[in-house]
Amino acid sequence: MAQFTVMGAGIFGLSAAWALARRGARVRVIEATRIGAGSSGGIVGALAPHVPENWNTKKAFQLDSLLMAEGFWAEVARISGRDPGYARLGRVQPLADQAAVTRARERGENARDLWQGRAEWRVVPVDQVPGMRLSSPTGLVVHDTLTARMRPRGAAEALVAALATKGVTVEIGGEPSGQVLWATGVQGLRDLGIGAGVKGQAALFRADFRAAPQLFAEALHVVPHADGTVAVGSTSEREYDSPDSTDAQLEALIDRVRALCPDLAQAPVIERWAGVRPRAPSRAPMLGAWPDRPGHFVLNGGFKIGFGMAPKLAELAADLLLEGWDQVPEGFRVSDNLARR
Repeated sequence: MAQFTVMGAGIFGLSAAWALARRGARVRVIEATRIGAGSSGGIVGALAPHVPENWNTKKAFQLDSLLMAEGFWAEVARISGRDPGYARLGRVQPLADQAAVTRARERGENARDLWQGRAEWRVVPVDQVPGMRLSSPTGLVVHDTLTARMRPRGAAEALVAALATKGVTVEIGGEPSGQVLWATGVQGLRDLGIGAGVKGQAALFRADFRAAPQLFAEALHVVPHADGTVAVGSTSEREYDSPDSTDAQLEALIDRVRALCPDLAQAPVIERWAGVRPRAPSRAPMLGAWPDRPGHFVLNGGFKIGFGMAPKLAELAADLLLEGWDQVPEGFRVSDNLARR
């Protein structure tokens, strides 16, 4: 049986390793420093769809992956005995004016068709949505039922434990053998000479709204988790001095969310986090052969949507490595990104 090595123990690498191992492949996972060392070790975990309009390949692919996620993570939880923190509880967004209400209702009509009847995008009075208090200038909000949450570190822990049941452990340091899948985040983009890292800062509050939908307002994701915390993020910084330190930008974000959500006004901040997310030139994830390196493949670039895209990308990576079956959409290919250099 062929040997496969997955380089990188972030969400893409671990999910792909799991997709390979569950099909019976011999897999090694090698990580340079620690599990979830990059953005996969963050705290926010919002699995949110793009708006249901101007439909394209990326949005359709994301929809498929988000719909796969519940089954994917339920299986990982069952086999690993660990809770990845997945729950599809939806998302609430305030509507600022009548134009926003009209646009939201149009998107709701689109969602009826585009989301295949498996989720809704609906306009409702703000007081009809349970959970954290949120003001809306119009008294109305969008409530979509597709958005889910994920505890990033819990997802990594569950995948590592599931892989262990297949005899796969994560090695810290080491040289690859066999066919190699490079899922190495920002460093992998640098090695290819494409893309860049975008720093994000986030905060974790002690506040128990575990059964509530998440909020999206003023470009902030406010995500309640099952452990009695609420994560808020993130900044988006193209230029930065230190990749993993927090600063005044995060303090300003904390002040904004306290003003936005009365239920967090007095809640203590128990963690401040910073990390760099891999952003490919296409802004879509990328998967495919590494040019001029036979037997080497790339899975990278999940900027802001990596956790939501991981279930389907993992299956496509397994198809490609095990069967040579290339189902990678246009725009997601490594060559598409190299052409943008």
